[in-house]
Amino acid sequence: MAKITLVPTPIGNLEDITLRSIRCLKEADLIAAEDTRTSGRLLKHLEVDTPQTSLHQHNEHKKVQDLLDRVENEDLHLAVISDAGTPGISDPGFLIVREAQKREVLVQSLPGATAFVPALVNSGLPCDRFTFEGFLPIKKGRKTRLDSLLEEQRTMVFYESPHRILKTLKQFAEHFGAERPASISREISKIHEENVSGTLQSLIDHFEAKSIKGEFVLVVGGKTPD
Repeated sequence: MAKITLVPTPIGNLEDITLRSIRCLKEADLIAAEDTRTSGRLLKHLEVDTPQTSLHQHNEHKKVQDLLDRVENEDLHLAVISDAGTPGISDPGFLIVREAQKREVLVQSLPGATAFVPALVNSGLPCDRFTFEGFLPIKKGRKTRLDSLLEEQRTMVFYESPHRILKTLKQFAEHFGAERPASISREISKIHEENVSGTLQSLIDHFEAKSIKGEFVLVVGGKTPD
């Protein structure tokens, strides 16, 4: 039966993949991967020999329709994975789901690893209501996005790269106040995992005093109601 399954992959520790995800990858006819070299190492570890094709941010607008044509015409089960985490969460996946739904192709999304959930829960900040902002615009629209969050009372979750984390922390301190409570989770589920909570200023001080490596999830408390 023609269908698409979004399969989360580990964000660090390879044991974080589910048994269902492994079975799905083995049973699929084709795997659409963000980077076939990266996923190839994971698939080899899992003893999965399903053929791969690339689907990433630079080709997905052109490739989605062709992939869906194959799924329908060849009655394929297509598994979609990203380099790490859940497809569609700051990774390719949204476009193929949207187009598949237009064609009434069955879509399933399996539960599994994603970075923002453990970071949010670990932060100690309220997580009953939150907003996921992902990566902020690098240049154009960045200040506009930050300005739009000035009155946000929910906990805010952001992704950031190591070479921009200090700049982002300092911008947040300017916009939200240096004493705003915040938390950073780095290298989640990996050997050098680090979780640091405090104020935006204390996080700036912490990371100015050490070398910065890894992928970051930044959790910021919402504005306290007047």
